[in-house]
Amino acid sequence: MRVLKKIIVLLVRLGVSVILLLLLFKFQNIDVPGLLENIRHTDKLLLSLAFLMASANYIIGFYRWKMLLDAVKIHPPLKKIIGSYAGGIFFNAFLPSTIGGDVVRSLDLSAHTKKPKEVIATVFLDRLSGYIGTVIVVLFSLLCGWKYIHGNPEVLWPIAVVTAILVVILLVLFNSFLFSKINRLLGSGRAGRVQEALKSLHQELYYFKNHKAVLLKNLVFSLLIQAVSILNIYIISLSLGVNVSVLYFFIFFPIIGAITLLPIAIGGLGLRESMFVFFFSRAGIADNLSVAMSLLGFSFIVICAAIGGLVYVFTLRYRRLQRHPASRVSG
Repeated sequence: MRVLKKIIVLLVRLGVSVILLLLLFKFQNIDVPGLLENIRHTDKLLLSLAFLMASANYIIGFYRWKMLLDAVKIHPPLKKIIGSYAGGIFFNAFLPSTIGGDVVRSLDLSAHTKKPKEVIATVFLDRLSGYIGTVIVVLFSLLCGWKYIHGNPEVLWPIAVVTAILVVILLVLFNSFLFSKINRLLGSGRAGRVQEALKSLHQELYYFKNHKAVLLKNLVFSLLIQAVSILNIYIISLSLGVNVSVLYFFIFFPIIGAITLLPIAIGGLGLRESMFVFFFSRAGIADNLSVAMSLLGFSFIVICAAIGGLVYVFTLRYRRLQRHPASRVSG
């Protein structure tokens, strides 16, 4: 029954992606032949550079996560970590929202290390540092490029919401007074399970308070990932012949990334394209070109995810045979 429910949810969200794309193409009058023509005539050298940058970001992301695993003294074989991370890349692209793969790599590595709380904490902190990097980049870019979006409340509101969500998360997790209040609110009924999960996560994250150097390096890696992701899309735009200030990309793309975390579409497909059109129209970019940028960027994600899926499958036999006892994992 649970499997059937998951299949139904998956199909519904796949349907949402298709509907969003159909509505976008219909109401924005996207010229499909023109869109395909734009993609066909891209500068292939620039497009290749953009793909290399997109690929490099996954390598940076791997070392960002491994840094956290090392900090909590979880040292499974490198091949095991690569397999879990590769599976995460695959499922991030093909599960609803872009965090489904985080669950997969958490479960995969937890089963191997027998340290689920620590692994989940590293995955959560890895995602959180990325979100912090997103907000830092967008706020700094907003400061530098204020003249480009001044008088556009439809842009400022999403920035305010993304920033407010981060502030709430940080306060709930790291402010003792607010954390205790939330705990009391969750201390009854079914919420008890949520309360225990929150307490466990809070305890594991508290461990990192004594590893400030690791957290700082992790944040630097997050900022680097954000910068590379944004420049990747900017280079894709150049390959399409778009010529607008790079600051638009530093302001808009992190917001789009945060919005596509919403679990309403498969890998953010459909939602991402709609957001590209909505935001980049403010920079004077034609809707056709905005959709082309998004689809080309998504194609890179799919290719890297397919490679990740192959790595995950090819290491499956290794993962099943190499179930080291917990005592063999450094504690």
